[in-house]
Amino acid sequence: MTFNGLYVPLVTPFTADDELAADALEALAHEVLDAGAAGLVALGTTGEPTTLTHDEQRRVIDICARVCAERDVTLIVGAGSNATHDSARALSALDPRATAALAVVPYYNRPSEDGVVEHFRVLAAASPVPVLIYHIPYRTSRTLGAETLCRLAELPNVAGFKYTAGGIDETTVAFLARVPEHVSVLAGDDLFAAPLLALGATGAILACANVAPAAYADLIAAWRTGALDTGRALGNRLAPLADALFAEPNPIVVKAVLAAQGRIPTPNVRLPLLPASPEALAGALAAVPAALAAAI
Repeated sequence: MTFNGLYVPLVTPFTADDELAADALEALAHEVLDAGAAGLVALGTTGEPTTLTHDEQRRVIDICARVCAERDVTLIVGAGSNATHDSARALSALDPRATAALAVVPYYNRPSEDGVVEHFRVLAAASPVPVLIYHIPYRTSRTLGAETLCRLAELPNVAGFKYTAGGIDETTVAFLARVPEHVSVLAGDDLFAAPLLALGATGAILACANVAPAAYADLIAAWRTGALDTGRALGNRLAPLADALFAEPNPIVVKAVLAAQGRIPTPNVRLPLLPASPEALAGALAAVPAALAAAI
């Protein structure tokens, strides 16, 4: 299975009473798909899964699964933690409507690179659906070399990566030059999505696409179809939006903008996150018009 195009990691909207705003989540899901997204990501980092109750997590998955089934699109579900056997159990019990599981590189434990490979060997064997490895070293504190990334790519039932390395470095270039054709690499850094697509990424999972889904869908389509001038122009015009939406920890500013636009009922996030500062919200709202105009 290959993953191409834009997959939107949906925010989890909350009501003023701190309840899951189910109708708003469903509406946002349809909205991003109408704008050209290839699928949804439920319980990604942007959805604040660690602060959701188990029941809330199940409701988020159910809403996203129903929308994806209705629209015949891909559903990627975030699952697993830094504990290998607990993660394997979670993946083995994944909702059967999921197309793939997104599992993060183990954090906090600081395993060796060989340990990371064995972790995903166990998870991939336990998962009933293909596994996407979420490589995000600035959250996990576990960097991976190109050789290790290629070893992971060869594991049975590993379909690809959400690649969020925090920049384009020597490892990134080496990995993209060697990654097998059957393995998908999805850009996970909103600011660096365009250069990663230029290096051969097959698509992206981008928090900013909650705000400007059509523009990011167009960005990916441009690079994948060889419209290089269009892709370069779109990437340059979207960069200020990515800067602004990540001025404070994700998804704080994204939710503030969506609420200001009336697309979700409140900008609320859950502790330990705090609401967006007025300055961050103003900066993001100022960046939105150019990004929306970027859609072609």
